Amino acid sequence: MPEPASAPVLRVGNASGFYGDRFDALREMLTGGPLDVLTGDYLSELTMLILGRDRMKDPGAGYARTFLGQLEEGLGLAADHGVKLVANAGGLNPVGLAERIAELADRVGVPARVGYVTGDDLLAERAERTERADGPPKGLADGLPEDLSDAPWVKGALTANAYLGGAGIAECLRAGADIVVTGRVTDAALVTGPAMAHFGWTADDLDPLAGAVVAGHILECGTQATGGNYSFFQDALGGHGGEHGLLRPGFPLAEIHADGSAVITKHPGTGGAVTVGTVTAQLLYETAGARYPGPDVTARLDTVRLTADGPDRVRVDGVRGEYPPPTLKVGVTRAGGHRYEVTFVLTGLDVEAKARLVRAQLDGVLAARHPAEVRWTLARTDRPDAPVQEEASALLRLVVRDRDPEVGHAVRAACVELALASYPGFHIAAPPGKGTPYGVFEAAYVAPEAVRHVAGLPDGTRVPVLPPPVRTGGRGAAVGRPAVLLPDPLPAGPTRRAPLGLIAGARSGDKGGSANIGVWARGEGAWRWLAHELTVPRLRQLLPETAGFVVERHVLPNLRALNFVVHGLLGEGVASQARFDPQAKAVGEWLRSRHVDLPEALLRELRQTRGLEEAGEDVL
Repeated sequence: MPEPASAPVLRVGNASGFYGDRFDALREMLTGGPLDVLTGDYLSELTMLILGRDRMKDPGAGYARTFLGQLEEGLGLAADHGVKLVANAGGLNPVGLAERIAELADRVGVPARVGYVTGDDLLAERAERTERADGPPKGLADGLPEDLSDAPWVKGALTANAYLGGAGIAECLRAGADIVVTGRVTDAALVTGPAMAHFGWTADDLDPLAGAVVAGHILECGTQATGGNYSFFQDALGGHGGEHGLLRPGFPLAEIHADGSAVITKHPGTGGAVTVGTVTAQLLYETAGARYPGPDVTARLDTVRLTADGPDRVRVDGVRGEYPPPTLKVGVTRAGGHRYEVTFVLTGLDVEAKARLVRAQLDGVLAARHPAEVRWTLARTDRPDAPVQEEASALLRLVVRDRDPEVGHAVRAACVELALASYPGFHIAAPPGKGTPYGVFEAAYVAPEAVRHVAGLPDGTRVPVLPPPVRTGGRGAAVGRPAVLLPDPLPAGPTRRAPLGLIAGARSGDKGGSANIGVWARGEGAWRWLAHELTVPRLRQLLPETAGFVVERHVLPNLRALNFVVHGLLGEGVASQARFDPQAKAVGEWLRSRHVDLPEALLRELRQTRGLEEAGEDVL
């Protein structure tokens, strides 16, 4: 990595937000403008389950194959432009991916020094403990970490991976690696690792590390920082088309400084937009309270300042850091069983009665088979006097789960047998399938000493990476929620019934079985109203599906934002497909669509400052 004295700014880009993201992004980022490091995030809770199934079929698999395909061209481009590549595409087999990359480099004639990071895969470590009788691998004198065999989450686990920090990545880069591939590290570690190596930060550089974590979190989901999935896409991006439209948003990059501050931007001429709004949206994504804990540092999100710094440039500074928590998070996935779904289409009149008939006709089969879970949902997508048949139809969805596939087969057959013996207009949205396997996710926690974090250097040496020392004083002693001072409420005045989304944006997502909903106000007046109006009881009224779940509210005044965590809304995680929107991606937009009593003063301000004709004169 360049010396800080000669390169005071580290330019880090992103070319992947998930396994399956735009294939050409790596080439676009390498050729679109100057970079020092290009990162790629390929892992998620669901991806780990997919890779675990891949590994069961082929022990040599378990990594993101698309990354290897991208390197067919990308190796040469990265070498030509002097860009380091850092990606968690190693998944469950970073060593295997590193070997494939080395083979590819030889084949295409591009010299590449490859490093890798291991130790996150606790099941692999457990297997190694069982099989190895001749001591630790060459270069490691500390042996295996403590035995986790008795941990309750180990039983039946398909994958169990600790979220590592950026120190192993930094070791590889300091040793001269051109490419570093990892397994399960935190998404932000793809940025903190290069920044550690570049600026020489230590574990006590809390504020710079926290700044890099925030920058990494903004970059990790790719184009979500440049206008993708953005509530106000029609305002900021013109809705469609044009050089800066949303047809093909560019991927983001961060210009990181030695103090941890950064400017979020994108390559010139690429689509999308970088605004305070787009960055705020991503900053709220899948976080919770004011403290954002990780293995490198705990970043205080309530200290983040966002300011416009020119076209498509947003400065991020003021971030304070605290010591990391004393444990590492472990993501555990396991097979859950088989899932069967049938969607009945109910058209025209008497929809509720038709739904009752179907349920009554299937009650006997369901009672006889005793499935582990049965869920019925009726979506009233129909409307009266519809000119289009689809608009006259409602959807009744039946989901059955059980470990025994025969249960699903019996239910599927019973649904088909109703074809000529049920409600008028009987048909189903698609032929009932054979069922799909589903998985479940669980978060566990272990001491850092229980994990053997290892950096595999380009020369073949494997170096242990020690966890940061446990701190008990100073910034490490902070517990509970930081004190929050709410803004003064708006004066009382006339209101008008209108969608919440006129004055607030939202972005939502999943963390295990919980849903996160980040909501931010469009201005100071809107914030003064939102902070007092959108309480936990009010959220429950607006989103009735949250009833029965524990809901937390966190306040982030610097961002004029609230962040809600709905514990358990997603069941056992995205792979369990517990609800219609299994990753809670659109819960925020559902919330924005709900009608509330908005102060007319806010609506007048919107009309004057933003000209929201698309919202409709009947509302504004």
